[in-house]
Amino acid sequence: MNLGVKLSLKVEYACRVLAQLGRFYGQEQWVHIDELARAESIPANYLVQILNELRNGGLIQSRRGKQGGYALAKTPKNVTLDDIVRVMDVEMLAKTLGQDGQSGPEVARVWGNIAKVLQAEMQQYTLEDLMSSAGSEMYYI
Repeated sequence: MNLGVKLSLKVEYACRVLAQLGRFYGQEQWVHIDELARAESIPANYLVQILNELRNGGLIQSRRGKQGGYALAKTPKNVTLDDIVRVMDVEMLAKTLGQDGQSGPEVARVWGNIAKVLQAEMQQYTLEDLMSSAGSEMYYI
């Protein structure tokens, strides 16, 4: 059996595009949306919405014009998975279970504890952990 967490496509795409932007952090380079869409195989029209949410959430910056594009607002090691989820899908963390029935309170308590563990784990992982090393290998001739 393969267990996993079902992430929304928005959260997955946000993680991927932020990891891509993380590769450019500190280079004073603004990355164009077309480059991001191509590098991460994300439809550009959907990526616009994701980038707007990330900008409104303070995780990225944008600049208009020929030299414009997108850049991280913080260092990759200072952006946690928890930060990303809170910006992109706060409902993922806001689920509460009912207290109805004889077993309701215990079921809610156990799943509440699991949610706390998940959130604590998301706070431990940063964008740096998601960044691909692809393209950074050195080849010697």
